[in-house]
Amino acid sequence: MPYTRYADRLRQLFGCRVQKLSIDAGFTCPNRDGTLGRQGCTFCVNDAFNPSYCQPYKSITRQIDEGIAFHRRRYRNAVRYLAYFQAYSNTYAPLEVLRQRYGEALSHPAVAGLVIGTRPDCVDDATLDYIASLSARHYVAVEYGVESCYDRTLQLIRRGHTFAVACDAIRRTRRRGIHCGAHLILGLPGESRGDMLREADILSRLPIETLKLHQLQILRGSLLQRQLEQGLVSVTPFTLQDYISLVCDFRQRLRPDIVIERYAGEVPPRFQAQPGHSWRHPDGRLVRNEEVVQLVDAELRRRALP
Repeated sequence: MPYTRYADRLRQLFGCRVQKLSIDAGFTCPNRDGTLGRQGCTFCVNDAFNPSYCQPYKSITRQIDEGIAFHRRRYRNAVRYLAYFQAYSNTYAPLEVLRQRYGEALSHPAVAGLVIGTRPDCVDDATLDYIASLSARHYVAVEYGVESCYDRTLQLIRRGHTFAVACDAIRRTRRRGIHCGAHLILGLPGESRGDMLREADILSRLPIETLKLHQLQILRGSLLQRQLEQGLVSVTPFTLQDYISLVCDFRQRLRPDIVIERYAGEVPPRFQAQPGHSWRHPDGRLVRNEEVVQLVDAELRRRALP
């Protein structure tokens, strides 16, 4: 059956091409400031996912301006933009700080709305009420780092919260009419193929609208890299063919109206600690995200043939 693409969903909402602009607004995380820990989750190296223009010493307005210039070289048809508060936990601050930073982004004439990436243990009711007030006037979505549906995995990767916390945050967000999405990592230590596929069934029972999938990547300087080198955990990297098969099986089990925003993660090679956790063409070129999407689409079309 046909599935809605994220870009098409935004076009339906706005009537034009809309592009996300990543922003580093200088937030931190309870897994780094000492509240829960200081080393972060075992897989995390946040700089690996930040575009070059995202620097917290720059104002949000400057990051938006530079982000527009950055993306115009690649997405020339973009007309409006969503300010994507991406780095760390973007609800982890007092309300007056959130008001100032979200407000600065929404005041930019090219910005059509906000996407707020955060942890499910970093949203209280007052924060959600404030975000709901914004969503009455603007497009606002909250994306939660769920990462795994299994508490044993969340404990292993030092996430610092349970899956029940994620479920509660998602439900409280949707009850307020706020657009809501989730992030999930495939290939975490100790999870079998069957475990990962069952996560499609579990997430389908939650009121999410979008989902980002990431294959596990071992990043330089991460706690996970050290754990692997010390033999404390083990992971088996996906071949590209295995990953495409897994993602297609996952898609077919997922609730059809959930829009998969991303099928795979991509970081610059300098951040990769183990080359086997990224995919390359025979000539050495990296397989880019858009190519993964094309391969997934082709396999889903093949499966739909009589």
